[in-house]
Amino acid sequence: MAKRQLKYVGHSVPRVDGVEKVTGKAKFVGDLVIPGMLYGKILRSAYPHARIHSIDASQAEALPGVVAVLTAADIADLNPLYNGRPVIAMDKVRYVGEPVAAVAAMDPATAEEALSLVEVDYQELPAAIGIEAALHKDAPLIHEEKGGNICAHEKVNRGDVDEGFAQSDVIVEDRFTFPMVYHYAMEPHSVIAQYDDNDEVTVWSSAQHPFQVRGDIAKIFRLPTAKVRIIINYLGGGYGSKSYTKFEPLVVALARKAKRPVRVCNSVGESMVTVRRHGAQVWIKTGVKNDGTIMAREAEIHLDTGGYDDNGPQVTARSATRVLGPYWIPNIRTNAYAVYTNTGSAGSYRAIGAPQVIYAGESQIEIAAAKIGMDPAELRMINLLKPGQELRPGLKGIDADLASSLKSLMRASGWRKSLRKKHAAIGMGCAITNAGATPVSVALVRMQSDGLVNIAAGSTEMGQGVRTTLTQIAAEELTLPMEQFRVAGADTKVTPYDSSTGSSRSTTLMGTAVQKAARDLKQQFVKIAAQVMAVKPNQIEVADGALICGEARLTFKEAFERRFGKGSGGEMIGRGEAGPEITDHQLPVFWEVGMGAAEVEVDHETGAVTLKKFISVADVGKAIHPEHCVAQEEGAAMQGIGHTFFEQLVYENGQLINPNLVDYRIPAFADVPEEFHTVLVENEDGPGPFGVRGMGEGGILSVAPAVCNAIDRATGVRIRDLPLTSERMWRALKAQAK
Repeated sequence: MAKRQLKYVGHSVPRVDGVEKVTGKAKFVGDLVIPGMLYGKILRSAYPHARIHSIDASQAEALPGVVAVLTAADIADLNPLYNGRPVIAMDKVRYVGEPVAAVAAMDPATAEEALSLVEVDYQELPAAIGIEAALHKDAPLIHEEKGGNICAHEKVNRGDVDEGFAQSDVIVEDRFTFPMVYHYAMEPHSVIAQYDDNDEVTVWSSAQHPFQVRGDIAKIFRLPTAKVRIIINYLGGGYGSKSYTKFEPLVVALARKAKRPVRVCNSVGESMVTVRRHGAQVWIKTGVKNDGTIMAREAEIHLDTGGYDDNGPQVTARSATRVLGPYWIPNIRTNAYAVYTNTGSAGSYRAIGAPQVIYAGESQIEIAAAKIGMDPAELRMINLLKPGQELRPGLKGIDADLASSLKSLMRASGWRKSLRKKHAAIGMGCAITNAGATPVSVALVRMQSDGLVNIAAGSTEMGQGVRTTLTQIAAEELTLPMEQFRVAGADTKVTPYDSSTGSSRSTTLMGTAVQKAARDLKQQFVKIAAQVMAVKPNQIEVADGALICGEARLTFKEAFERRFGKGSGGEMIGRGEAGPEITDHQLPVFWEVGMGAAEVEVDHETGAVTLKKFISVADVGKAIHPEHCVAQEEGAAMQGIGHTFFEQLVYENGQLINPNLVDYRIPAFADVPEEFHTVLVENEDGPGPFGVRGMGEGGILSVAPAVCNAIDRATGVRIRDLPLTSERMWRALKAQAK
């Protein structure tokens, strides 16, 4: 049978939320006003490490217009900890910016004034700023009960590493550092909370994972999950910064005390100390034979996780795997550690734990290739994992054709031709990530009597286009125009369960659930048509919103009326779910591929490095919406350009000294490469609908190593510390010239 031509999937259709967003009708948390709502502000610690002896809020409470002031004394009846952090500081603070008290007032100005009236008696303690300070033998304990400043440890072992190095002809050993960086989503974190008299909680939040936030709030406030409702409309970007629970419990506790709804909207500076990417120090050693075979890799990774766990343990676990790269290495030994420091907590950020270690690993691949006199692309090709091959013990084998992607990158970048030029300023990076997606998603597709179809799915729309993609999948299955579909945001009271929106999972997993729900609904219509036409269901064909058998034809609307009668209303519901069986109970659900090549220009007088060209390859399995795929890949690459060239959170004596867009530099249009191109690889071999696999994180991974490899090839200078500022490059060039 000929393969059906896809009408919606594989096409760059208009965004279903496009008009709302460009006209300003789309509402974000900061736009919402709940009846009776108060305005909340958070008093934050001015010390990186200090004991709290007492808090006197009496003057603030007496200020006209102030309704409530929240301190640790108000949460004594709660389970006060989540993700390793307290709802509000108890006994001591562990970073500058940690919430110490919160005020709810009639207007923002009054709330701000009230903060200045809260008196906190601190006893300042020695602080550990940075990984080295926290690991020093005399370092202050950030969490005394831990007995040290190690938050988490993950290790990966296979084979005999010492023997692998003994069999190697060339061994390279290096140390690399990676900065703390901020996500800089356009919308800072925002929360509205309402706590009713009957202990029912409603939260409007800029959260990526509404069902996880619901679970945390239920545990903290000792409530059944049925009494906690999380409503998510639109997010102005996330990139992991809004993963897990941030300060929603604090706002709920403030609303509980105020007995009124309360809204708290962070400033950019406040969000910077709410979450960031882990800074890192990576020691790495790789052994290679003269024929290019990688024999062994050993790595020790330290990640700066800040004052609290957040999801530092998960990031640590990913980094211990991702440092291996996309290669078969028979002998491996990696140890990754999350380290507590007296800085704002680190959490998820696009491809957690990967950019830091892939920068180190892929830099070292080219160092090794130079030592044995081999084209680094060829060295990579020799060692790439093959489909089904195991990267590390305990994980599913590779489900992508990595060699195909590397060949695509070499073609698109003109690699071999460029390499013929002496000191060609080109470099590349290759990576895979084990998507940390939990494979649990449930969806409903509900058709009304007027023919409109509502998709109920808990995936969060944060700019990535998930509402459009899910609509395309449902429209393709039901053969109905996309205009007939509606999809709203998550509401845990009415939307089926979805474990999270992150780890590039939504199109693959929620897409599967929506596809199954649409198929379930379609089969209900097929059964009605089969009865009407007196034929078997397998004789019915579905096309253009109609059920067809020979000359007989029944539209969905007519079938609906056959089921419920004309003008009588009714509703037909399809249900679908994605669970662990989607990949035979093996994790990861899929492997995400990220490969890129860079060409740079170095100004030897100033040290300025210009990225002239960047080519990215994304293996998407199937591009449901090609334009979205390219935008996601290039957006990720731009974030990679940021942490490669200039982004870094700078601490001085425990104080964050660049908490704003003026002092914290992010990429601008002037930083876009002159030639910027994405290649989509579509082998239709992913586990999701139409063979899709998740994407959107891989594009961030190859930028730093590709740029630094290009600089090394052009100048002989190897950059091992990011960001690659002009001053750093200038000093490196001068040092080389001596």
